[in-house]
Amino acid sequence: MDRLPPLNSLKAFVVSGRTSSFALAARELGVSAAAVSLQVRNLERWFGKQLFRRTGNRIALTDAGHLVFAQAAHAFGELADMARRITEGESRPRLVVSVPFSLAETWLAPRLVRLIELYPQMTFDLRVEDDPIDLQRHNIDIRISYGEFPYSGLVAVPLLHDDVLPVCSPSFWRRHDLASTGLAQVTDNLFIHTKWGEAYASHPSWADWFARANIERRPDPAKGRRVGLSSLAISAARLGLGIALGQRSMALNDLEAGQLVALSSISLRLGHPYRALVLQTRQDRPDIRHFLSLMGKLSPLDAALPTDHKDGGLTASGA
Repeated sequence: MDRLPPLNSLKAFVVSGRTSSFALAARELGVSAAAVSLQVRNLERWFGKQLFRRTGNRIALTDAGHLVFAQAAHAFGELADMARRITEGESRPRLVVSVPFSLAETWLAPRLVRLIELYPQMTFDLRVEDDPIDLQRHNIDIRISYGEFPYSGLVAVPLLHDDVLPVCSPSFWRRHDLASTGLAQVTDNLFIHTKWGEAYASHPSWADWFARANIERRPDPAKGRRVGLSSLAISAARLGLGIALGQRSMALNDLEAGQLVALSSISLRLGHPYRALVLQTRQDRPDIRHFLSLMGKLSPLDAALPTDHKDGGLTASGA
């Protein structure tokens, strides 16, 4: 057999390259950071190349490191896939997709229906979880992520940069005579506010929307309805609980079905785009390529408002 580099050192290097941290690699491998650093130095001596640039507690792959990482990660990925096929008795891979809570039901599920229509033999495992996620460790093929979480060593595929716009149910629109009163006259308790969590500071608010519409109005979140997920804001609006700043990608099916009304064509972009993250070793797998291709085609980047409800009887000047 051809001479091989020390496999323990190679594994420590791959995990360090993927996490960009000896400390995180040590946590994953169940050893000390010093032990990981020593393994990497052993590998550097074996190759006679510097694989990482070390600046304080930060590490970054060198040009040689990138070359070794790409091929070593691919080899470990192939070994892991082989072991999984044998131990699980599967003749073909199962597509494992990880998504944030808000996207699972309102955005991804309808697209999975379309995916299965096109590829009926495809099997998938849908996992709903928050960032950050270790794709390699948890055997995840695709992670759909929002924001700028520090994912390194992965292929990032842009999906969409969503926006939000005011939506409510048709019955709510009629009951509160919004065609006549306008959004500027709606009492604060009828607004639905999305509380994204402490990790986000760039999501648009009702105050931002009114500023964009050139209306001097700042609805008080303490007096309105508050929900902890953007998908819940859509559901609450559909059920007639108030007016939400709904994400277009999540509200589109309800808008087209007439279960929601868009009260204005004025919208605000989210602070960050959504993107799909894939391990480099798996990016060419047919089911992953099919998934990414279809998600891109179905992402409503420039979806127009339904013509029968556009502006919901309101305009920015009349709001």
